[in-house]
Amino acid sequence: MESRSALLLGATGLVGGHCLDRLLAEDLYSRVTTLSRRPLPRAENADPRLDARVVDFELLAEQWDVAVTDVYCCLGSNMTAAESRKSFRRVDHDYTVEAARLAHDSGARRLALVSAVGANPESRISLTRVKGETERDVAALGYECVEIFRPAMLVGVRAQRRRGERVAKVVGPAVAKLMIGRLRRFRPIKAQDLAAAMIAALQAGRPGVHFSTYNQILALANEE
Repeated sequence: MESRSALLLGATGLVGGHCLDRLLAEDLYSRVTTLSRRPLPRAENADPRLDARVVDFELLAEQWDVAVTDVYCCLGSNMTAAESRKSFRRVDHDYTVEAARLAHDSGARRLALVSAVGANPESRISLTRVKGETERDVAALGYECVEIFRPAMLVGVRAQRRRGERVAKVVGPAVAKLMIGRLRRFRPIKAQDLAAAMIAALQAGRPGVHFSTYNQILALANEE
C-alpha cells in the first residue's frame, strides 16, 4: 500500500482548520505538513504526525524542502481583508499556484483546491476572475488528479467575522430552500462538509481534473 503524506495550505482558515482536524483524526496520512503565515494554535501539543511550519510565502521557493503525495489548497483571502485587488490576487492566485508548483516538482500527485462558485478566468468580477485563473494555472501543472471545489457561501465559525455573515446566517436557510435546479450550486454549505469532501476526493484519486459544486460536495462528504 502506498504511504501517503499531505500538505495543507491555509490551516488557520475556516476550511483548512476543518481539514486539519479530519486529517489528524484519521490514519490516512503518515505525515501532515502545514504551511501558514502564523503559528497554529495547536502546534505546541500537536499530533506527532503534524509538521507545522510558519513560512514567508514571498520567499517560499527559497524555503522549500517539502515532499508529499497529496496537496490541500485552502489558502485564500477576501477583498475586505486583502485591502486591494493586487494583494487579493497575490494570496489567492500567486501563493497558491507557487506552492502547488513546488509540491508537484517535489513529487506530489494529487491536489484539492478550494475555489468559488462562478470562477472563470474571463469574468469581469475580480473575485471570480482570480479564482478562475488559479483553477486554470493549477490544473496546468501536471497533477495526476486535480479536484476543484466551487462552494458559494461557507457556513462556520471564523476567527474573524466577514461583512454580511450575520445577516446571511439568519436569512440563508430560508433563501436556500428556494434555490432549486441550477440555483442549487449557490446554496450555503458547511465548511466541515467541504473539508470532508476534499479528503474523500483525494482518497479516491480519480485521474484528471474534476469540478464540484453544492450537489457533488455533499455527495462526496457523505462518502467520507
